[in-house]
This record gives sequence, structure tokens and C-alpha cells, in this order.
Amino acid sequence: MAERDRPKVYSIAAHRGFADALVAGLVPRYSEPEFGLARLTLLLPSSRARRTVSEAFIRHAGEQGNPGLLMPRMAVVGDLDLDEALGPLLDPLGADIPAAVDPQRRLFALADLIAGTMGENAPTGATLLRLARDTGATMDRLLVEGIGPEELVGDAVLDLFGSLSGHWQDSLRVFATVQAKWLGRLQEWNRLDAAARRNRLFDFAAESWKRSPPGTPMVAAGVTSAAPSLARLLRVVADLDEGAVILPDFDLTMPADVWDELGRAGAAPEPGDTPFARDDAVSHPQYHLKLLLNRMGVAREEVQPWHRKGLAASPPQRSHAIGSLFLPPEASKTWVELPVEKRRLAGVRIMQAATPEEEAQAVALLVREALDHPEKRVAVVTPDRPLARRVVHHLARWNILADDSAGRPLAQTAAGRAFLLTAEVMAENAKAVPLMALLGHPLADGGMERGTWLRHLRTVERELRGPRLETGLRPIRDVVEKLVPTHKQLGDWWQLTEAAIAPLIEYQPDQTARLSDLIDTIAMAAENLCGEKLWAKEDGRSLAQFVEDFRLHAREAQFEMRPRDVARVLVDAMEPVAVRPPYGGHARVQVLGLLEARMNRADIVICAGLNEGVWPGRGSVDALLAPPVLRALGVPGADFRIGLSAHDLAGALGAPEVVLSRSARDESGPTIPSRFLLRVQALLGDLLPKHTDTRAIDLARAMIRTPEAPVYPRPRPMPNADQRLVDISATALDRLRGDPYQFFAGKIMQLQALDALDAPPSPAWQGEVAHQILEEWHRADPKPPIVEIMKRVFEERNVHPLMRGLWQPRLERALEWVEHEVAGYGDREIVAVEAWGEMQVDGVRIHGKIDRLDRYADGTLAIVDYKTGSPPSSKMVEQGYALQLGLLGMMAERDGFKAASGEATAFEYWSLAKAKTDGNPFGFGYVETPLKVGSKRSGLPPEDFLPTTAAYLDGAIAAWIKGDEPFTARLNPDYPGYDTYDQLMRLDEWLPHMDVEGEEA
Repeated sequence: MAERDRPKVYSIAAHRGFADALVAGLVPRYSEPEFGLARLTLLLPSSRARRTVSEAFIRHAGEQGNPGLLMPRMAVVGDLDLDEALGPLLDPLGADIPAAVDPQRRLFALADLIAGTMGENAPTGATLLRLARDTGATMDRLLVEGIGPEELVGDAVLDLFGSLSGHWQDSLRVFATVQAKWLGRLQEWNRLDAAARRNRLFDFAAESWKRSPPGTPMVAAGVTSAAPSLARLLRVVADLDEGAVILPDFDLTMPADVWDELGRAGAAPEPGDTPFARDDAVSHPQYHLKLLLNRMGVAREEVQPWHRKGLAASPPQRSHAIGSLFLPPEASKTWVELPVEKRRLAGVRIMQAATPEEEAQAVALLVREALDHPEKRVAVVTPDRPLARRVVHHLARWNILADDSAGRPLAQTAAGRAFLLTAEVMAENAKAVPLMALLGHPLADGGMERGTWLRHLRTVERELRGPRLETGLRPIRDVVEKLVPTHKQLGDWWQLTEAAIAPLIEYQPDQTARLSDLIDTIAMAAENLCGEKLWAKEDGRSLAQFVEDFRLHAREAQFEMRPRDVARVLVDAMEPVAVRPPYGGHARVQVLGLLEARMNRADIVICAGLNEGVWPGRGSVDALLAPPVLRALGVPGADFRIGLSAHDLAGALGAPEVVLSRSARDESGPTIPSRFLLRVQALLGDLLPKHTDTRAIDLARAMIRTPEAPVYPRPRPMPNADQRLVDISATALDRLRGDPYQFFAGKIMQLQALDALDAPPSPAWQGEVAHQILEEWHRADPKPPIVEIMKRVFEERNVHPLMRGLWQPRLERALEWVEHEVAGYGDREIVAVEAWGEMQVDGVRIHGKIDRLDRYADGTLAIVDYKTGSPPSSKMVEQGYALQLGLLGMMAERDGFKAASGEATAFEYWSLAKAKTDGNPFGFGYVETPLKVGSKRSGLPPEDFLPTTAAYLDGAIAAWIKGDEPFTARLNPDYPGYDTYDQLMRLDEWLPHMDVEGEEA
């Protein structure tokens, strides 16, 4: 083949640095005295690549001492994977090609078509839109490959149909039907799918340039997408007299047998076979380039090397090592025989941290160290966005402003989160948790001074804490009305708040409404709370654009859904929207995602997050078409993206200095090293220790390392005599004797644990509910069935449906047992219910509430305490750690209760737990006396109970209330107290140093 007839396809090796090497070769080749490079047109894959190449031209001009430079025209060919549209050069207004349909309009239209196709089996709400989004993605995937809907019913697919499972058959049938209807809808609108229009524009440009070649040079650089229509265009560019196609990181040194081992890669199949075989090495970094060359009709031998190199080039041996690193399985057997010089990766270091936080700190230290060298550029490349944000935050501590150019999902920005919280308030009908989260959002202030707003919010939030409240605004309104007399300005705060959020809950949870109306309501409420700050910054501007587009097409589609689903819908829709920071970060630092790092180069590149599932990401199966169907249609498999990730790493490895970093653990547990990192380690073999870098990790650990603290002593608070003079409740004496520190923290220090918002039902809450039911039933006259009172109390307390299902049946049977037992009384009567009593002992007030006080016919009293669980044992009473009944008995004998007084002879726990004997027809409920009665062999005799209780009480008062005994933490390790104050007493720091006797070892 004559040289002029040969397609002009070049490769820039990984070690040369693509963007800088590209510019270094373009300037002498295409520059002219009058216009410089201005007549040259560069076809680039994305606007990010255009920015990268522009910066490379500026660096080159500065290196050459040029005062100014006319840069070439740069056109973007677009890439759906990069969410990039075509540039204006390839999108001619005069072409007779319909415009692309708006993505949001397509989303709602597909949802409507899916619902109509599936009928009663169609999902609703967020699930329906998610299915529509997956359907659109699968359509695009087929369109990019040039596969029309008619091929879904072709022989290749029909032959497979019977072997598919029922799920895949149904999915294929629905997808084919929806796609056919969708094409009809597009024809009505005179619109095209973006992927289809892209294909037509590429074909239009290819035909135009083939028929009438451009009069100026045309170069396609860095384009690696193997879409058939783009491949045809690139072939035309390669055949132009002044054209060229320049590929990034194409390995020209790969042996022919290794090239063949990559597989068919879309080449013309054998009769009865498919373009992609099962054993194609789709995860190899050169596979997609082989696919591109095959579709261009260019042989590998026709690709020429690009002999220029960039400013940040590394030795040529690096490209040879990269080629060996990614050999396919069979070829990688040669690693055993590779000489040391072929395995050496000079300038490449491997760093392993213990946690992502440690990895981020170490990476930040490497960046800071690199910046100490003038003009040295450093790039952190990672697909792990949380890790990237950690690095950015650590650098900010040293006043190094590094922007994460991959951006953040809109849903995770301040403005996006405020909008989603407003939607959650609507979806959950103003439940306490999302409502307080929204009102406490950093952007929310209702137009008030921020400090005043937060002060009012915290006042109300504290009152709202506790068991789950009913939804709606009534609970918070009741709280505000109760607080207004003591907090005068709280009413103004609530008036502003209620006016903003009331429209959110005007919809009934199960009614359907137009999605556009719901979004209008959410936007209005969010703006009323946050003001113009909601739309002010880059995230606010992105949010405004998103809201405008989303509700416009939702209104056009007349799409309806329940308010409870709107939050989930918005999360799914906002997650793909990336918000990128404005320019203004450090000029020599870049934090990049994999897409942003393509074609980029720096003097030192840190590849972070090299764990399996992160780099490469987890492979995904198409949600709608089975893998055999995609293979039959000629669509690359799911592992194709792994090859793209490998190519990204291969490009990064070409930098002069490279650090490969990972963490051994993440938030979920131990991690698995990336398959790419394992290949690097395997290739290095016995050279691995020389390439392992622990210096940055050691520095990161040293930054948080502090001298070992001495063992924290067991707390023994010693309040003064005035502080000790407090009253003792009937339930607190046990705590005072068993764990004096708990008594000290709660009674003397007045430290009480705050309940959570919307707190789940706890044993204490269950006891409170049971006591309320029993109290109301005992006081009722005439007495209704106790079950009726239980149902009313459950409604008042907004008991969760799960608690109703699990606990209500058992509680109902236990309450019926109480009702039956009380109705059978003949020799005793109930004289007091939930009555307060008190007495004075050595000048100390002892007080408590008795659940029930009964009088026998002979005038003696019975002390009754209701328990929802198991009552204290006789042994605990004997040891002095369950004295509540004894103290209440002492109060009764000392006229402590107004209702009755006299000798207490019976002490009973009425448990609502499962019955201990089969004789109980209700199955729940029993009476337990915690004394040595009947056949019991342990415990206190009844006649000794009150004297013993008095002795314990006198001893406690003498030691801790009137004496100077320290309030020692966990004085009795066997005391079954609560763990409320364990963190305050720093239990885990000193308890391991206690001996078996409970003393410090």
C-alpha cells in the first residue's frame, strides 16, 4: 500500500503523556507563519479533554517562550458515557436531521408506555421511573452499537428465546413492545433519541467529508469510543490528505499472539457465530482499542508511533512494563521468565493504609510534599468520591485549595439536600425526624437571624424528643402552645415555620397528585425556609436548572404519583446530576475522577482507592436484556467497562512518578485489593519491597499519634455536704446502693439522657403505656372492658403498626387476666391507684408512687407493683438491690399515703409476661412475691422485709447522704443497672483493670 493511501493512525505511548505529547507534535506539523495553528481542527472526545489540551498548548507556548498563541479549533464529538453532547462543528443546523428529544421528556414518556404495556403488573412511583430510566439506558446502549429494534425479533434472538428463563422472556417482550411504541412517539414528535441523532450526525459528517474533504487539517485525538458510526467517521478522518487519528496509550509493542488472544473484538464473525465470543478478553485495557480499529477497518500494523513526548514524560521502559502488566491470562505465564529490566517499574510506588481516613491523610501529605518543588504538578486520581472529598478537606487544613473536578451528586450538596429534606417532610407527612432535620439545615432560617432561629428550634426539638408521635403538625403545634408562656418569641418562629411547611402536608398520603404540582409545592416551601440562599451558589444554580427541567416535562406528561413517593423519585433523578466547583483552586493540584483524568498528565500521579469494587467498579448486568441476548446482538459484555478502567490506570501509570494507594478496610469491613494492583505486585515479584512506600503512612499515623494516656481511674466523686442533701425516690435506693455513681450523675448532677426523636418503643415505654391503661381502667366508674381502654391509649400514643402486631395481642391477654383477677376479689379492695407517698427518715425525704394499694378485710395492706417483664428475684431483695416494695410498705405504715395507712403484710409483683403455670386460661400474667414464702428456700421472711429495708435505707443515708462516702462507679459489679452513664464514667477505660473483687489491680 502506498504511503499516501495508508490511513494515518498514530499512537501516543503511555509514557509520553498524551496531551503534552500531542501538542508537541501538532505545533511543528500544522503551524503556519500567518495563522499558526488556527486552521487546524481537533476532534476531541469531551469538553474536559478540550480543557486539558488547551492547558497543554498554554504550557507548550510558555516552554517555547512564545508571547501568544492562536490555538486550533477544538470540536467535541461527544460521548454518552461522559454525558457529553456533540460540539457545534458536528451538529450543523442545516442538516436535515430532527432534534434530540429532551432526556426528562423521554423519561416520563417511557414511564407512561411501560405502565400501559404492563397494565396491572406495572410498578408505580419511583420504581416505575427507575424502570423507565433503565429502559432508556438499554435503548441507548443498543443505539450506540447501531442495533435497531428490528434485530430484537431477528433470528439470533428468537433462537435464544426458548432457552431464557421466564423472567428474561417477559422482560424482553416488554422491552421490545415499549421500544416499538416509543419509536412511534418519536415520529409523532419529529424527534430522535440522542444516541440515534449522534449516529446520524457522524454518518452525515463522514459522507460530507468523504465527498468534499475539508480544506483545512482535521485531527481526531484521544477518541477511544468504539461506536460503529464514530468508527466510520474516524476512518474518513484518517484517510484525509491532511487528517489523522491519534489514539491514547495504544500498545504497539504487544506481540501478535497476545493481540490475537484478546479475541474477535467485533470482527466479522464466522457463520452462525456472534461478533463477541465468550472468551474475548473484554477486561483488557487494549480490547476497546482493538474493537475500534476493527470497526475502522484498520490493521494493527498500520498504526504508527507518535515520536514526540510531553513535558511530564517517563522513561520508555515504563510502556513496556505496562504492556507486560496487563497481559491476558495465557500470555501472562511469561512473567516467570521475564528479566528484571522488563519487570522494573521505576518511579512507581505502592502504598497501603489501614483505613480510608488514613489513606486520605497520607495522599494529602504526598500532595503537600510535591508542592514544595516549584512547577511540579500533582494529580490525585480516584473513582472513590468520598475518598476524594477527604483528600480535599485534609489539603484545606494547609490552605491548599484543591477542587474535586469530578464534582458531587446534586443530592449530596447543601442546596440539593435542603430540597430533598423538604420532599421527605412531604413524603412522611411531617414526621419529627425529617422535619427537625429540615428546620436545622444550614440554609434554613425563615428570614430570621440564624442564631435566633436555632435557639427556638432547639427549644422545640427538646420537647419533641421521646416516643413516636403522630404525623402532621398537631404534635409540634401543641408543644409550641405549651412553651409560648415561658418563651415569648417562640410564637413568631412557629408562625413563620408553619406558613412555610403547611402546604407540604395538605395532600393525603395515599392520594395521587400531579408530580409537577408536588415539585412546585416543595420548591416553594424550600425557598420560604431558605430564601435566595437556596439558589445562590453553584449547587443552587444546578438545582434550579434541574427543578425547572424536571417539573416542565412532568407537567407536560401529566405524570401523577403519591406524595409519599416523591422523595425517592427526586433522589433517583438528582443522583446522576454532578455539581462541579468553580475555578479557583490550586494551579498545580488536581483531584480527578477516572473520566476527568483521561488525557491528563502530571509530574506525580496518585492513583487512590485501588480496591476491588472501586477500581474497577463492580460489573453490572443489564436490567432488561439477558447477557446471551446482548451477546447475540453484538453488544460487548458487562466486563467491557473493566477494560476501560484498566486503560485509565495504564494511562496514569505513564507518569514520571506514580503512587498506587489502597486501604485495607473500609466502613463495611476488610477490602480486597484491586485486580490491577495484584497484577502490579505479581509482576514486580521479588522487587516488590523496593516499590513499597510506608513513609507517608507513617507520617499520617504520627499526626494523630499521642502519648499513651495513663489508665483512667475508677470514678469516685466526692460532692460536699450541701450537694449530698437530696431526696431519695423509692426506685433510686437500689441504684444508690448498687452503683452510687449513677445516683450521683442523675440526682446530684441532674444529668438525664435525651430521648431520640421518634424514639422506638423501649421496655420503659412499654411499661409506661401499660401503667396508663391500668390506671385509667382502675379509675373508671363504671369500668368498661379493659381492652377498649387499651385500644384508645394505643391510638392516642400513635403506636407503631409493628408494635401493634407483635405486642398488642400479648398485652391484651395479660390485661384481661388482670381484669379477671380483680373481678374475683372478695376479701380485699383497691384503695389507691398510682398514688404518691412520702416519709421523712433522718431528715431525708423519701418519696415514690405506688401502682396499687389494696386493703384486706382485717385492715392490713397489700403493696402491688405492675411489671411488663420479669420481676426482681428474692435473692436481689435479700441483697438489698430491689427494695422498692419495702420502701412503699414503710410509707404506708407511716401514713405516707393519703388514701390509707396500716400494716403492710403482702408485697406482690403483678407481671404481664407469659404465665408460669398452665392453669392460667389467658396464657399471660402471674403474681410473684419476692420473699421467702411457700416453698421458696431463699429470700427474706415476710416479717423481716420492712426491718431489713429500713436498715439498708439507714445505712445508705448515713454513708452517702449524711456521710462522706465516695459515689464509687459500679460499686457492686453484679448490680443490674442501666448503662445510661457508662460513657460518662468511662467504664471501658478502667473496668478491664479491675480484679475479680472489683478493686483496681
